[in-house]
Amino acid sequence: MMKRPTVSLCMIVKDEEALIQTCLLSVKDWIDEMIVVDTGSTDKTVQIARSMGAAVLSFEWNNHFADARNYGLTHAKSDWILYLDADEELSPLGDFDLHKALKETQASILSLHLVNYIGDSPNEDEAFHIAHPRFFRNHIGLQFKYAIHETLNIDDVFPDRDHAEVMGAIPLKLFHRGYMEPITTQKNKYSRNMTLLQQEAKSPSSSSNPWIEYHIASEYYRIREYEKAFEYVNLSIIRFIQGGKMPPSMLYKLKYAILFNTGSIDGAWPGIDKAIALYPDYVDLHFYKGVICYVKGWYAAAIDVFKHCLELGETTGLHLTLRGTGSFHAWYYLGLCWEKTGNNQAAINAYEKAYELSPTYSIAKDALHRLQEIDK
Repeated sequence: MMKRPTVSLCMIVKDEEALIQTCLLSVKDWIDEMIVVDTGSTDKTVQIARSMGAAVLSFEWNNHFADARNYGLTHAKSDWILYLDADEELSPLGDFDLHKALKETQASILSLHLVNYIGDSPNEDEAFHIAHPRFFRNHIGLQFKYAIHETLNIDDVFPDRDHAEVMGAIPLKLFHRGYMEPITTQKNKYSRNMTLLQQEAKSPSSSSNPWIEYHIASEYYRIREYEKAFEYVNLSIIRFIQGGKMPPSMLYKLKYAILFNTGSIDGAWPGIDKAIALYPDYVDLHFYKGVICYVKGWYAAAIDVFKHCLELGETTGLHLTLRGTGSFHAWYYLGLCWEKTGNNQAAINAYEKAYELSPTYSIAKDALHRLQEIDK
């Protein structure tokens, strides 16, 4: 009988005393070893990690996240690697037999359901959701590349295989707090990230990495410098195409989010249809189209689009999806459309459905109360 697969947790940290205990507690009971690479903490991060049973390794920070992560990998002895950051927390295993799943899978890389919180407090309804690779087999050559927004070298290890052939998924959620407003402000992530991205853009490897421009665009977007964000996301799209690759769906999501935030509805139309043609299953792009139709006063068309959003729903996969685009946000906009066309009862029903699906969705609650008062 094959032995139970073992798992090493590998992390890199610096000054994470407020978060690291929660992260380690979320895996401590079933992990085989915890390897924490510290890049220069001056707070109690190291002491807390050691008190939790982690092996702490020191690594002199060289402005290269992949180097730090790979240093931890060289010390991992287990069959599988799980990599996390201190601002993340894994959901409880519950009845899920993780070790059985690892034993039986044919995949070399396994994704988790990543929940990226974006509000002021943790709320899954105020979050972006995506499947993200976090477990991978040890000792087969997989490691990280790129100085920032490091990623696994899948193409180097499996040059002749499609990613779908070597990847699988397991039904666990990973909650990420790193881009909530209080944390990004405290850690000044914009300055750190932009410095490293600009450094990476000047490196020899940048010519083969069109993700750099995307990540620069994302940083500009977060600080609301939309003109620069738009310039860089378009550069990223062009570089993917020039490299013979279809631009990933999240580039189009960012592009149209920028246009929406600048009020450039005419700039988003009719180009959104071309993006949808590339990714017809991406509910967020359909939702953007629905909003365009609504703003232009094409209410019947908007209703059709938002109904289609509800049909698509929100399955967590390769697309970065804002919670609600296939549920409560779509119902809310259906309510707005029906209200505009004079069907108040249908609008009330839609607002009720949106509020039922997301009890923290205050604008649906306010719209519902407003219409109910009118209809009294």
